[in-house]
Amino acid sequence: MPDISLTMVALLCLASLAAGWIDAVVGGGGLLLLPVLLLGLPSGTPAAYALGTNKAVAIVGTTGAAVTYARKAPVDVRLAVRIGLAALTGSTAGAFVAAGLSTDVLKPVVMVVLVGVGTFVILKPAFGTAPSTTPVSPRRVLAAIGLAGLGIGFYDGLIGPGTGTFLVLALTALLHLDLVTASATAKIVNCCTNAGALATFAWKGTVHWQLAALMAVFNLVGGTVGAHTALKKGSGFVRVVLLTVVFALVANLAYQQWIA
Repeated sequence: MPDISLTMVALLCLASLAAGWIDAVVGGGGLLLLPVLLLGLPSGTPAAYALGTNKAVAIVGTTGAAVTYARKAPVDVRLAVRIGLAALTGSTAGAFVAAGLSTDVLKPVVMVVLVGVGTFVILKPAFGTAPSTTPVSPRRVLAAIGLAGLGIGFYDGLIGPGTGTFLVLALTALLHLDLVTASATAKIVNCCTNAGALATFAWKGTVHWQLAALMAVFNLVGGTVGAHTALKKGSGFVRVVLLTVVFALVANLAYQQWIA
């Protein structure tokens, strides 16, 4: 356990609970959890420890959400696993690159990507509200494996925050899914990306395992509850949560970067 106060441990656990719920509903729980870890770990701790601990926590909540979705949502598990295996390769490669990444690089990169996501969703109000009745072509499946698998998987290993959100957007656009089904599919893919990145960080010894185990319990509860909420409320609710999360975190990161 790193040398941090009990108050900070409690805050990290509460952030982990909220991040699990957010991640299950629309993805992007790491956008909350990673900045909190970067702030909560002792000063001077390499960013790789925040990234590694984040993965150890996230894989538990993501797995819980994936199981909940798979039981109740119309998920093509075979396709999700194919995309996930590509994502596993991408995330493993990204995690190796991330070893030398500094905290100062992370925040502005995540912020720029978030603004792009929010703008896209606002400009496309009907995006993901209902699934298409047109069969998905093999070309689109290959594109999903390449972009949502290898591409976003690499991003997940390299930086991580927002991976679930980007997966939801990519799967909705490429496979013509509604947002709830895309969220369900993204959870299975995200399990693979988390596993690949976590294996790399564990091999490099950049995971605070005791802290991660405690936070993971809260993340699992949040993830399971979040999946049930998304299934009950539908795509319209998921879209509102997506926009709320994106712009709240943009404001938070901007404050940390230029004001605080």
